[in-house]
Amino acid sequence: MNTQPLRSVVPHLSGQSRRSFLAQTAALAGASALLAGRATAQPPQVIPKAKARPSLRDGEAIRLAIIGPGGMGTGHAHAFCDYAAKGEEKVELVALADVCTLRWEDAKRKAESTFKNKVDTYQDYREMLKRDDIHAVLIASPEHWHADNAIDSILAGKDVYLEKPMTFDAPDAVRLMNVVHANPDVVFQVGTQKMQLKKYQEAKKLIEAGAIGVPTFSQTSYCRNSRHGEWLYYGIDPRWDPKTNIDWDAWCGPRPRVEWSPEVYARWRRYKAWSSGIIGDLLVHEITPLMMALESCGWPKRVSAVGSHLVDKAMENNDQVNIMVEFENGHIMTVAGSTCNDTGVETMIRGHKANLYLSDRHCTLRPQRLFTDEVDEKKVECPDIGNDQDVHRRNWLHCIRTREKPLAGVELGTKVMVVVDLACQAQWGAGTMEWDTATMTARKLC
Repeated sequence: MNTQPLRSVVPHLSGQSRRSFLAQTAALAGASALLAGRATAQPPQVIPKAKARPSLRDGEAIRLAIIGPGGMGTGHAHAFCDYAAKGEEKVELVALADVCTLRWEDAKRKAESTFKNKVDTYQDYREMLKRDDIHAVLIASPEHWHADNAIDSILAGKDVYLEKPMTFDAPDAVRLMNVVHANPDVVFQVGTQKMQLKKYQEAKKLIEAGAIGVPTFSQTSYCRNSRHGEWLYYGIDPRWDPKTNIDWDAWCGPRPRVEWSPEVYARWRRYKAWSSGIIGDLLVHEITPLMMALESCGWPKRVSAVGSHLVDKAMENNDQVNIMVEFENGHIMTVAGSTCNDTGVETMIRGHKANLYLSDRHCTLRPQRLFTDEVDEKKVECPDIGNDQDVHRRNWLHCIRTREKPLAGVELGTKVMVVVDLACQAQWGAGTMEWDTATMTARKLC
């Protein structure tokens, strides 16, 4: 079985594949070093049990820490501060960890102004995780660090909110899923947008009630445009200096060390070695809630994809991608992604008896012509929930208090990462990829 991806990498790493990087760095630091090597998705023989969670009394503020207070992480920090300032949530931000000391500045200033307490800062997140007074950790680091950050946080007894994409690739996702399943008391949520939109939850109910008959195929997209190239809005700070304020070796972390590059540091989504680009950064927002609605279709089984490099020639990752996913029951999902044209396709789920239309806020069911006497057209009116990312964060806080399971859990996150990883391999020349749920590994179909 061939489990080696065929991804190329940034020019100074040319010739090494994505998975070969992982194979070279199987010995991980911290608690996650006890887990299986990164070269395969085989489950480890022994998964450590997490430390006991710090107690959280009724009415006590949830004490939060953030790993990676960059653009997204600082946005989360501001949101938590605003919840507390408005009296909407009892939450307190107490610690920040980032390999770049300059990344702390904004979030630290905002938090200390809001909570009137000292916010501690760390360059090594593992030192922060040693604290017994932190209830939960939000992770907004680059995706190549997601699995290690999350596993180490879970084993340190913390609840976790992990930004999308859940992990760097499918083996990382399986590794993380094994740890979450071995520690079922943890509250683990993937920070994928659109998961709280009610239309997808209503679609799931209709599908599982048989309202559309057999789900045959679905479609969605995430398409946007730019004049000069995608992700260039992440600015480069002239103060960055790996000799004084950035631990560049730590940033490279599970990947091999490469020469310092402020372009890679700020805009890693543009490079094959560090990101799947459109697929993992954008399309997951559309794929995840659609796969949640189609849970009854099972795991992804086969994935094919093609990509084009049309406009943004300086970017290594493709600026247009089309994906096809076949699920265990035969359902087929098609997905379009672009950063060079903003016209997408209508989001919908087709069934043998009826279709579900999901492009607006609501969920509309329309029968197929042959079944108009059997299926009535109807529109499920869904409420305007406002900022769905706010709802998602606050759902996580609610689950920390109640110990309920969040909507965007680790198994759904792993299914999505199977699509992301296999599509990424396929677009770079691997052809159609197949996922084996028995061994949790992928292979290239001949």
